[in-house]
Amino acid sequence: MSLAHPAFDPYRALIAALDLAHGPPPIARLDALSGQLGCVNARGLPVRFVASERPLSARDYETGIFDTGTVPTRAGNWHDVFNALVWLRFPATKAAINAAHVAALPGSDGARRGPRRDALTVLDESGVVVTAGDAALTALLAARQWHTLFWERRAQVAATLHAIVIGHALLEKALDPYPAMTGKCLVIDGTAHDETIAAHIGDIRSPAQLLPLPVQGLPGWDAANSHPGYYANREVFRP
Repeated sequence: MSLAHPAFDPYRALIAALDLAHGPPPIARLDALSGQLGCVNARGLPVRFVASERPLSARDYETGIFDTGTVPTRAGNWHDVFNALVWLRFPATKAAINAAHVAALPGSDGARRGPRRDALTVLDESGVVVTAGDAALTALLAARQWHTLFWERRAQVAATLHAIVIGHALLEKALDPYPAMTGKCLVIDGTAHDETIAAHIGDIRSPAQLLPLPVQGLPGWDAANSHPGYYANREVFRP
């Protein structure tokens, strides 16, 4: 297990503050840091991390956060720690995702979540925010032209394409990364500030809007991708 992966770069200050190198922190430490940072939900209520007392349905989980600001968190659980980490680093984005989930609830019934809630769930778990600065690069991403994007345009990708992991399940996978690790992209223009990302959440209607991105193909994200043959693996870089 290592926190050295580039997926953790936006979170370095929080990783140090929470001493994550020595394992999952107590829930009370996550909660205290949220208070120090002034994290709030979409209703302006303080975000509080509380011990998870019982399993909750997705509906109860999302409405609980929206109505009270409390985020159920399992002690010693990396998945929940990384959920908290994203709340602490991108609170407006997480609040927008939560509010969009709740807004979509009236149109869903039982296990049938509908395409919008499916997309929000995918973004929350495996989301990567991408800014490219060049429409040609995002066009290659959309077309799944992986060799052209990651090898032929490698220098430009390294210089101008920025990928920020906001999916807490994807962060958990980055503890022990593997070639097929794939995120789902929210492509936005400009700089990926928290408020800027949050402003795009309302546009999400379907999982089809979120492009697949084999993140280990990004220059520097896997030492093994420094030769062109890396991108010939069709099990990972699917056309």
